[in-house]
Amino acid sequence: MKVIVGLGNPGTQYAETRHNIGFLLVDLLAETHNLQFRAKFQGLWTEGNVGGERVLLLKPQTFMNLSGRSVRDLTNFYKVRGEDLLIVQDDMDLPLGKIRLRDQGSAGGHNGIKSILVELGTEKFWRLKLGVGRPPTRNSISDSQNSNTSVINHVLSSFAEDELTLLDDVLGRAERATNLWIKGETSRAMNLYHR
Repeated sequence: MKVIVGLGNPGTQYAETRHNIGFLLVDLLAETHNLQFRAKFQGLWTEGNVGGERVLLLKPQTFMNLSGRSVRDLTNFYKVRGEDLLIVQDDMDLPLGKIRLRDQGSAGGHNGIKSILVELGTEKFWRLKLGVGRPPTRNSISDSQNSNTSVINHVLSSFAEDELTLLDDVLGRAERATNLWIKGETSRAMNLYHR
């Protein structure tokens, strides 16, 4: 059994934001395999068969900073090992269009991952990082003092019209990388999609 968790915030006001790119990928996977979400584990979850493997999809509804609670509930219930858990997250250190698959690591400043690390007590689980880029930088001192606000506004902003084609492309590549992860072909996924 494999578990794929997309990170994001519940609510229509966040639906198409950069911070919800994890939800967007999990929604795409559910749509591709004709799976319907229902409420459980402090989130929306569904399950199905993907390439002969039982796969559970989860979208925590706890808001990003408490995502670990939902992940913990599901992984404890099903006794999921870290090697069978994939967290799909947004990553500002990667430009839009770039993806990275990692089998462990720190939170890197991502509050959803921080929550999962605390709740699971380990950093040994897979992450699929989908780049959303950083906000434009400015050089004045007052702007640097407002950088935290700028970051929050950036991740909670919708994708610009001229980014939507690139977003569709990256979600398609992330879906293919995820399908390879499900099959255990992680090296192949990294070789093909780390561009």
